[in-house]
Amino acid sequence: MSADFQLAEGSLDALFAAMTAAGRRIVGPRASDGRVEIGEVRSAGELARDGRHSVASAKVAAFPRVEKILSYRAEGRELAVEDPALPARPTVLFGLTPCEARGFGALSAILNWGTPDRFFNARLEQTTVVAIACTRSDEACFCTAVGGGPDHPGGSDLLLHPLTGGGYEVEVLTEKGRALVALAADRFQPPEGTARTAPAQVEAGFQMAEVTAKLPRRFDEPIWTEQSLRCLGCGACAYVCPTCACFDIQDEADARGGVRLRCWDSCAFRIFTLHASGHNPREKQGERWRQRLYHKFSYMPERLGVLGCVGCGKCSRACPVDMDLKEHLTEIAKGS
Repeated sequence: MSADFQLAEGSLDALFAAMTAAGRRIVGPRASDGRVEIGEVRSAGELARDGRHSVASAKVAAFPRVEKILSYRAEGRELAVEDPALPARPTVLFGLTPCEARGFGALSAILNWGTPDRFFNARLEQTTVVAIACTRSDEACFCTAVGGGPDHPGGSDLLLHPLTGGGYEVEVLTEKGRALVALAADRFQPPEGTARTAPAQVEAGFQMAEVTAKLPRRFDEPIWTEQSLRCLGCGACAYVCPTCACFDIQDEADARGGVRLRCWDSCAFRIFTLHASGHNPREKQGERWRQRLYHKFSYMPERLGVLGCVGCGKCSRACPVDMDLKEHLTEIAKGS
């Protein structure tokens, strides 16, 4: 797509200063002990902009690992229940990969299915997403197989395209993006036609249509046990995934009162489906692995109209036993 503005490399710090002065919290990928993590950044120099994926996902900005959803206290024979204040501080997610940005669409579909999730929605409403088109990829990437791409605009409010001589061309995609530009309008200049750095070449490896077509008739096949033989059930894949939204509700309380917390969970855990009776409908790890894939690539497209995967490869990079999702999906697509 054509650019709306051009942003010089030297203007990034001025933009960061303007965002900070306007009360925006800035969160993005930053180098930490040889890897890239998502955290708060105060200047453009702190950003990791070498194209490496962060280990964890930026979804924490709208869907925290742990959040208080209510508190209560005993008042005689009654309980007084208090709702927590909804988040009010605007946040800018700056420097995400386009696949990471697309993850918020899938999260929104899950968390607003049936009853709108007011906690998630309040945070997302206060969040502006600035993605940078990818100019490098690795063997775990497969965004092109799931409807995305290294410069896909979906989920972003601003999309920055790196230029060969430095700086960026800027696509303004939403009103949130336009409001961010207005904070430092003098730094956004008309595009000069400078060549963009070529986007990364991401091999799809398989056709997603083949996967979704074959899953319904492969439910009882041994492939799920075979693929899961290495799986430890550690949940790392879910905890780094931009689209996983499983959670548990826990109370921390004493006789005087307590708080109710929403905490990340994972369908890879044995106790995720464990009933109070002791029965577990997904007793074996192969059944839990099958559920993960069916949820993302069959149930979500059928029920919500979106895939539960953006092809970022975070799960494959984080897996301690090298379970490669792209490899497994390719195997499913090639099956009968």
